Amino acid sequence: MKKQLLTAGFVLFSAMMPLKAIAANFTSLNIISDSLSETGNVFTATGGQIPPATAASGQAAYFNGRFSNGPSWVDYFGEQQGLTPTPFTQVSPSNIPTQGVNFAFGAARTGLESTIAGTDFTVPGVLGQVGLLQQNFAIDPNGIYAIWGGANDYFSFTPVTEVVGNLSFSIDTLAQAGAQNILAFNLPDLSLTPFAQSDFFTPEQRQDLRDLTNAHNQQLALLLNSLRSQYPQTNIFSVDIATLFDTASKSPAEFGFQNVEGACAVGNFLGILTVCENPDEFLFFDDIHPTSRTHQLIAQAALRAVHVPEPSGVLGLLALGALGAATIKRKQKQSALTATIRIPVSQASHTKVGT
Repeated sequence: MKKQLLTAGFVLFSAMMPLKAIAANFTSLNIISDSLSETGNVFTATGGQIPPATAASGQAAYFNGRFSNGPSWVDYFGEQQGLTPTPFTQVSPSNIPTQGVNFAFGAARTGLESTIAGTDFTVPGVLGQVGLLQQNFAIDPNGIYAIWGGANDYFSFTPVTEVVGNLSFSIDTLAQAGAQNILAFNLPDLSLTPFAQSDFFTPEQRQDLRDLTNAHNQQLALLLNSLRSQYPQTNIFSVDIATLFDTASKSPAEFGFQNVEGACAVGNFLGILTVCENPDEFLFFDDIHPTSRTHQLIAQAALRAVHVPEPSGVLGLLALGALGAATIKRKQKQSALTATIRIPVSQASHTKVGT
């Protein structure tokens, strides 16, 4: 099964702390990610089937195509920047984006494409989304490009070198193309999600997930430092998801949470049975995805990351160039989408996002 949970953090935030405007002045917001950054691509591609807007109980379930009960971190972050990226599936010659594009698809892995569990729908992965961007849009040097992925890979126990290699190739491609602001997220301990704590996973598999998460975060940190040295003209910002998730789990009251282990909703993104009455008190909305309240904390962490850029790092100890993704051909990315979700946007090609 391919699902995911991601939450982000940089420092400990008070549960009542409002989002604050920041000094950065980006001209577009562009997202390359999975269901944690979705704003309606899968919902549009599946004709409103996934994720379901209504639970079997008649209660409201997933909000406006988001894999949560309310706005996502993209919505909160974008609000502070005055930017609303257009979901890729809604781009057309009559709807050319002016504030950025959200390429994120639920169930996306970090490779070229993946299938939504329990369905026949194929979606572009992180590499596939980068290909869609290259094929249809020019890089906005004053925009910001967020890259977040890996959880879906690790729920299938994909090797860390492959996942970080895919992310490396994606970030390198953006930097080479002229992106000057890149926002990269690490992962929380996936073994602590309600999904991983369910009977789908054995204790040994949970430990494997924990080990994969830790190794991913270590290798990603080395990768980002290496890329900062390679592209000193590019701002590569880090959002420490792992720290916030760990802190929220250990000190839930500091975030206003009453439940950081269970899910507010009974069911998953294919079908919700019932929804709790107090989702803001939960870290998780379903067995993998966070509540909108958690997404607000993610946005706070991302805003803080771009407000206080990290200093350039030194080259990492790993020979990241040897990772397998470096051999992927650019032309492969052009075929990331199947006919199921291919969107005809050729007339929008070479339109500079953010202008």
